Amino acid sequence: MMKKLSLILLFNLLGVLLFFSWFHADVNSFWPVVDKNVFFSFNQLLGENETFRYLVAFTNLRFFDVFGFLAMALVFLFHFIKQDKDHRHFMICMGITMLLTAVIAKQFAMTLDFDRPSPTLHFSALGENVLYVSKLTDWPAKDWSKSCFPGDHGMCLIIFCVYMLRFFGFKSFLAGLLITVLFSLPRVMSGAHWVSDIAVGAVTVNLVVLSWILITPVSDFIISNLMRLMRWKMPSSVQ
Repeated sequence: MMKKLSLILLFNLLGVLLFFSWFHADVNSFWPVVDKNVFFSFNQLLGENETFRYLVAFTNLRFFDVFGFLAMALVFLFHFIKQDKDHRHFMICMGITMLLTAVIAKQFAMTLDFDRPSPTLHFSALGENVLYVSKLTDWPAKDWSKSCFPGDHGMCLIIFCVYMLRFFGFKSFLAGLLITVLFSLPRVMSGAHWVSDIAVGAVTVNLVVLSWILITPVSDFIISNLMRLMRWKMPSSVQ
């Protein structure tokens, strides 16, 4: 028990340290420099490369989010079809618990209460020549946000990634990690998010929230009660 508590506190401390490495940073320190360099690298490329421009526009259309969901669903389905009836019931309850975790993480993120404009809005306000992929292509692509910290997309994708690690092992975690990178990157490329919205904001929230849900018996408690509510038998391998 003390070992688990120590691990939870360690993850919470890492989250706090990560957050304050960004929160107390001046303009010439690590996160602001990374954020600025990444944004202008991609923004310059939008003006120079037509293929990249339309790729960014396409991956920032609202319906493209469905592909991220489908990618996660395929990883989930890969494990689901290999299970017997009891383990499939368990996976359904685990999936519901994962969604509840995302809701909790979102509520926790809202307590941070940051109205941080996206890099496109931020640098436009400073008088910089900023390219908007929606204007370059005339496609309704997401390329700005009045409040982008922490990154919601990244936060939910990381939750999926860590749940895969907790219940299905390292290979599934790597699959989740690949999905997290692929479907978080478009918002960064368009300038709707800073790198630190994900690398700091989403990671910080999940270091705190997931440690208390997955290391403690909370997730197991929710799953077991959902199983009981549905009158499903708990698999012997997870009892």
